[in-house]
Amino acid sequence: MSNQSSFKSGFVAIIGRPNVGKSTLLNRFVGQKVAIMSDKAQTTRNRIQGVYTDKDAQLVFIDTPGIHKPKHALGDFMLKTAYSAISGVDVVLFVVNASEKIGPGDRLIIERLKHVEVPVILLINKVDLVHADDLLPIIDSYKNELDFNAIFPISATQGDNVAELVEHIKTLVPEGPQYYPANQVTDHPEYFVVAEFIREQILHLTREEIPHSVAVQVQSMQRNEDDKVEIQATIIVERKSQKGIIIGAQGSMIKKIGQGARREIEKLLDDKVYLDLWVKVQKDWRDHQTQLNDYGYKSNDY
Repeated sequence: MSNQSSFKSGFVAIIGRPNVGKSTLLNRFVGQKVAIMSDKAQTTRNRIQGVYTDKDAQLVFIDTPGIHKPKHALGDFMLKTAYSAISGVDVVLFVVNASEKIGPGDRLIIERLKHVEVPVILLINKVDLVHADDLLPIIDSYKNELDFNAIFPISATQGDNVAELVEHIKTLVPEGPQYYPANQVTDHPEYFVVAEFIREQILHLTREEIPHSVAVQVQSMQRNEDDKVEIQATIIVERKSQKGIIIGAQGSMIKKIGQGARREIEKLLDDKVYLDLWVKVQKDWRDHQTQLNDYGYKSNDY
């Protein structure tokens, strides 16, 4: 590590509408998978934090839920979380999609960003999907809305321009301590990431049939006598019919969910995993604050 006095560290919020690639970008920064990726909007519920550390800086990234108009208590909580992430950070990254024109959702966020006192960097993501000539008018349309600290066209999936972006962020954060061990990539306990991996498989495999009314609760993680990490987890749905879909004919779907999730969890823990999944019906859990608390969405955490 370089001379400690010049070591820099800071908190960076990633904000943007649903589906603009925030989680993919977070994973790109951190160099491994910590946020779940799905092409369904609204997959990130908590402020997942990814930690990037090199010899002269540590950047703690906060991924916020996509901003949208909330439809129920859970949506409302997610929106508050997204906005509270902007307070208390050193830099805000505002991610937009290169292949979409500036829309009302983006303007809603820009209105909020006008009151932010820290540098805001505009990231025009998915540049691999548009022609270079189409990029300039997009950049101009955003320049007119807000005085950004910098504008970076990037591709989170390909990694274009991301290293340069990290270097620029390092110039904006203050000198400070290393908050997390150099090899730690996320501040959430493994329980949370494991639950997210299981949820990602459900969304991926059931597609349209299971909406976001699904929560995953990890009850226990411990080493068993076969030296595997044994994980007990419950999938919570709102209706009996959803339970049927998740279990599948002769348990075929839950088996697939388990296999897919187990592969990801084994990579994360670098260990052999035994995953035991249960499904439970809890009617309208998204509208009951107490149940939201049980499933890890506690408003006082934010």
